[in-house]
Amino acid sequence: MDKILQQVNELTLELIDGIKRIVRIPSVQDTASEDAPYGKNVRKALLETLKLSEELGFETVNIDNHIGYASFGPKNKEGYIAAIGHLDVVPVGEGWKHDPFSAYEEDGVIYSRGILDNKGPILSCLYALYALKQLGYKPHREIRIIFGCNEETGFHDLKYYLSKEQPPLAGYTPDCKFPVVYAERGRLVINVKCANTQELHQFLNAYVLNSDHSGVKLGIDFKNDEFGKLETRNDKIIDDKTFQFAISYPYGITCKELVERLKNKIKNYDEVVAYQKETSLKSEFDRISNVKDKTGCKLEGLYAINPVNGNKVELYLADFVIDGSGTGAVMAVPCHDQRDYEFAKKFNIPFIQVIDGDCSNKA
Repeated sequence: MDKILQQVNELTLELIDGIKRIVRIPSVQDTASEDAPYGKNVRKALLETLKLSEELGFETVNIDNHIGYASFGPKNKEGYIAAIGHLDVVPVGEGWKHDPFSAYEEDGVIYSRGILDNKGPILSCLYALYALKQLGYKPHREIRIIFGCNEETGFHDLKYYLSKEQPPLAGYTPDCKFPVVYAERGRLVINVKCANTQELHQFLNAYVLNSDHSGVKLGIDFKNDEFGKLETRNDKIIDDKTFQFAISYPYGITCKELVERLKNKIKNYDEVVAYQKETSLKSEFDRISNVKDKTGCKLEGLYAINPVNGNKVELYLADFVIDGSGTGAVMAVPCHDQRDYEFAKKFNIPFIQVIDGDCSNKA
């Protein structure tokens, strides 16, 4: 073991250079072509990684630019073992201090898209095998380091691999916490079926548009310190009454618990539907009249988050809010708008005075 650790230490700088070499390739899935099924940059990452593997003395196999592997040890009928990772990365997003494919270093840390997910880890496996090779290790069966190209968008690379190759006897993927992960994250696909198109629009306005994908609007926001935050993804309108989205959730909450939270999200659902129907029968003049008594309906179980202090803010339906006032959710300012003030008083909604003046009787 000491010899192995010493050899790894001797290879550290070479390993870092190898990782930087591959993470500088912007291997986000792009337009497919005959020789680049996941885009030219993903293919470039695969070809460069296989070239690096050959430079380290490994045999390599490229399976039609879908996936490839480095091979070490004798091939026999008993099969092989493998470390399986991927070279494709998700889009870069915002907030980077430097070019996300520059492999820049700061305080001893390399920053780049793909450095953790998953180029760094799978290349670490390659160099670990290289360390054993340099020490003269002779495995009894073949060992493969498999470089996938479509993990982020569908695993079509693995399906293609298994159509051409036998599966490994045993495998390990360095794509999470060491040493073993039984279940890092779950995935749940939700279909929301509405009674009509109007109800679908109301759902999208209330829960989807301008959301931060944390699930907070749906009451399913969840965080685990070890395995991260829940995220909603892949929003799709299936037809004029159906919306679909996916939930990627960490360890600590179950699929069943999430479904129950969603079912119970609006606790007074029937009351809300009845109020929507009642409001739809009113004219716009009746709804905006200053002399009428304010009506509304609280969305029990729903809340927004004040971005300044993190406090929960109650949500209401109100018939005096019309299209000209905005779409989706509308912020109320009860201290400084008479209609909002009257609504807040009617429903005993607390509000904070932010400018001088007497708000005891009017805005």
